[in-house]
Amino acid sequence: MTAGVAALPGAAAVRRRVTAVLDGFLERKAGTAAKLRMPEELTGCLRDLLAAGGKRLRPLLCVSGWQAAGGQGTPGTLIRVAASLEMFHAFCLIHDDVMDNSARRRGAPTVHRRLARHHAHGRTATAARHVGTSGAILVGDLALAWSDELLQAAGLTPRQLGAVLPLINDMRGEVMYGQYLDVTAAGRPTADVEQALRIVRYKTAKYTVERPLHIGAALAGAPLAVREALTAYALPVGEAFQLRDDLLGVFGTPEVTGKPSLDDLREGKHTVLVALALQRADARRRRVLRTLLGAPRLDEAGADRIREVFIATGARDEVEEMISAFQARALRVLETAPFPSRAIAHLRLLADAATVRAS
Repeated sequence: MTAGVAALPGAAAVRRRVTAVLDGFLERKAGTAAKLRMPEELTGCLRDLLAAGGKRLRPLLCVSGWQAAGGQGTPGTLIRVAASLEMFHAFCLIHDDVMDNSARRRGAPTVHRRLARHHAHGRTATAARHVGTSGAILVGDLALAWSDELLQAAGLTPRQLGAVLPLINDMRGEVMYGQYLDVTAAGRPTADVEQALRIVRYKTAKYTVERPLHIGAALAGAPLAVREALTAYALPVGEAFQLRDDLLGVFGTPEVTGKPSLDDLREGKHTVLVALALQRADARRRRVLRTLLGAPRLDEAGADRIREVFIATGARDEVEEMISAFQARALRVLETAPFPSRAIAHLRLLADAATVRAS
């Protein structure tokens, strides 16, 4: 967990309460599965993914949205809604790892790799991989369905449920479109920075920051001015969060990030980092990028050549400057935002936690 989140008053208690809700829910689901003699590895994979770390950033932002709208305390209904967002995040991670063919997540094998290994006996490697991929899609589908079940069982009033459901629906559609943009752009990176930023906004910024804040605020009956200020704060924070993630995906240490450092390069992700490098590279360096980005068998030597281009063209430094500029924009919003002072202090710390991190 980043220093900023660790320093947030009450963050540890929120994380514990959210984890307790998720653990209790999955324990009940595992009990039901056992009675029906259903395979235990489905709930087991989901339980282990949720237990393997994670910042619980979306639940924390949901609570911060509640506070920004003047909500008092942290009632159980709020915590259960926040837990539903973490379950939805698990769905996104599992399907994202399948689409990216990632080997590790949070320092452990991804769900599709784990299930492939579990079902390897008596199957060819190709057949085991197919079972693993198919199983992971289904585990992700369960996480999506169960996120809705958690929300429906949160104990919301009809007014609260009516305010939250449109936001949940918007969030789901936005992240699906963002993921589609990401998938269809992979392997064909261009110098189009605006398109890369559009992917960032829909794949990450909205569902990671804006919608959790909106959902928490809606539970507290937020007026329009509060919702607009939350959006003005959230989008630059979310964009900075993803830009930091893109840098960590290329320059981070796998032992710290919990993910391999070659996945994004092998996929040929269309990131702002790549777009800037293509804009600035001379013919020789552009050939390096065109040849090696998206190569399925890219090794560390090839990755180092790509990293050299990112550094030599100034693309890495410019992404760092963009992160700082996005963070500064978000902090300026807080100077005049109609939020209680305690909520403003929390959002300042969360902006730091989202943008200045090593994992």
